[in-house]
Amino acid sequence: MRTISFIIPVYNEEKRIGKTIKALLGGVSFPGLKLEKLIFVDDGSKDNTKFEIKNSKSKIEKKLKAKIKIISYRKNRGKGYAIKQGMLASKSDYTLMFDADMSTSISELKKFLPFMKKGVDVIIGTRKNGHSTVVKHQPLYREILGRGFTLLSNVILDTWVTDFTCGFKAFSKFAKDRIFENTIVDRWSYDAEILYLAKKMNLIIQEKAVIWKNDPGTKVNLMKDLPETLTDLVKIRFYDYNLLVSFSKEPALI
Repeated sequence: MRTISFIIPVYNEEKRIGKTIKALLGGVSFPGLKLEKLIFVDDGSKDNTKFEIKNSKSKIEKKLKAKIKIISYRKNRGKGYAIKQGMLASKSDYTLMFDADMSTSISELKKFLPFMKKGVDVIIGTRKNGHSTVVKHQPLYREILGRGFTLLSNVILDTWVTDFTCGFKAFSKFAKDRIFENTIVDRWSYDAEILYLAKKMNLIIQEKAVIWKNDPGTKVNLMKDLPETLTDLVKIRFYDYNLLVSFSKEPALI
């Protein structure tokens, strides 16, 4: 039986963390998978997010028969940084990251199971391959900007995936350890960097359509984050020239 851990990055999620806790208390069970750990990464929250998690910790652990680890630091560093800290703390065969707003239900993990059984390195949820179900769309301007980001990322990074920013992604231990020890992007473009590195390392990337629902409480500030994103995409390619990693392919799981 393979083991799995969940990574949930949080930043000022006091008003939405109840949705996450409710989903977890609803139970998580998938054939062939044992949930080992839930890792919440508090990215410098100024509200009661961490208190709410601690307050429900014992209930969740009892329900899921898995341990909760809370990684916390004072300064907000960005979602990419938070994801990296959580990933490096996981020791499971697979690690799944998802957003606290539960835009994609944990139950969608069942769609990843056939690929996990095959030892696929990186499995990413997609909303944009023509087979996904989007229950509630983003505002049109955000969808247009999202398509633009996807196209720009694919052109600059030569990755060619349909959806970078869906927060529902799973990594084998082999892939996770190699990718996240080399990431440099702390904020919004971290998804693009992760998939770029996965391709450069000749890891197998599998997209799978998921059910997704927009949550209007997004933390993305378009005016601030888009210019930074363009800079990050160039930085990713520039950094690649100095990146010393092994691109030899080995089995994802032993």
